[in-house]
Amino acid sequence: MKINLKKVTVRDLFSGYVDSQEAGVVGYGGKLNIRPPFQREFVYKEKQRNAVITSVIEGFPLNSMYWALNENETFECLDGQQRTLSLCQYVNGDFSIDYKFFSTQPEDIQEKILNYELQVYVCEGTDSERLAWFRRINIAGEQLTDQELLNANYTGTWLSDAKLKFSKTNCPAYLLSKQYVKGSPIRQDFLETALDWISNGNIADYMSKHQHDKDAEELWDYYKKVITWVDTTFGVNTNASNYRKEMSGLKWGLFYNKYKDKKYDPKELETKVNQLMANEEVTEKKGVYEYLLSGESVDLACKLSKRSFSNQDKRTAYEKQKGICPITKKHFPFEEMQADHIKPWWKGGTTILSNLQMVSKTANQRKGGK
Repeated sequence: MKINLKKVTVRDLFSGYVDSQEAGVVGYGGKLNIRPPFQREFVYKEKQRNAVITSVIEGFPLNSMYWALNENETFECLDGQQRTLSLCQYVNGDFSIDYKFFSTQPEDIQEKILNYELQVYVCEGTDSERLAWFRRINIAGEQLTDQELLNANYTGTWLSDAKLKFSKTNCPAYLLSKQYVKGSPIRQDFLETALDWISNGNIADYMSKHQHDKDAEELWDYYKKVITWVDTTFGVNTNASNYRKEMSGLKWGLFYNKYKDKKYDPKELETKVNQLMANEEVTEKKGVYEYLLSGESVDLACKLSKRSFSNQDKRTAYEKQKGICPITKKHFPFEEMQADHIKPWWKGGTTILSNLQMVSKTANQRKGGK
């Protein structure tokens, strides 16, 4: 990685400035890509933005910026996107400070702004070297997400279209599924979720395979099918009250991949969801949905309940049993035994002393859901 210091005036930075919103932002005579694929698509808040302009007017230094040099002699903004946008937008007349736009500033102040020199370090190296460098110095010290890094590696027509659908504020994916998916579109959470679902966790492989596709329609069609399946399976599309907060953040796409061909009765499912949500023995409420989709699998049932017996009840049962495991018929120290429901909760058993037995750890593991 070669890194060289370059001094760039605001005048030169603003030259050729074009903000095409989702299509991109360029400056420096059209040679600087201000918002490359790995950059986050947000701008400074008013206070931060104004501080940049005030610092320039008062002659205070701004933090160094970093550009990457491409083979065709163009540049990509590695670090400093928000400062760059703040400067260009002010000179462009997009906002004012203390009711003063750039065009209404005295001529000497305008010249002071345009002649202000920015400290820019130009980095030249491989894609992986540039990304490693960006990872180290990226915006405000925030760590890049895995998906942001993958976006940088798989740029192209497919990614551009995917970001339109999954990575913009109020994008189609967000409007369609915000009740089911956690996170922020501009931090790539919705795109990452969709890719995780369709690829069964092999996101990089999927992006590599589709990098040069003309669009991301396959991903978008799949995503819509998943959300429609969730809505109809649990009756949410006909009854908003059937939606519960526990449905947010679940791996719905993976459930769809596994269970989409099974037939369900939404009314019957809702009755069972209601019963399990009201059951005090079920402490892992978010597990209710996959448990029911699976056909009430015993293995998944075990994960629904983490309600435990008190230490006092454990000791009482141990002493009553005189340390004898009822399964192996052998004696064990208290520390080598575990509390076990005699009658499992999914068969009506509850977490009370009369339903407690102490069994050896090995026996308990073997017993499982049997």
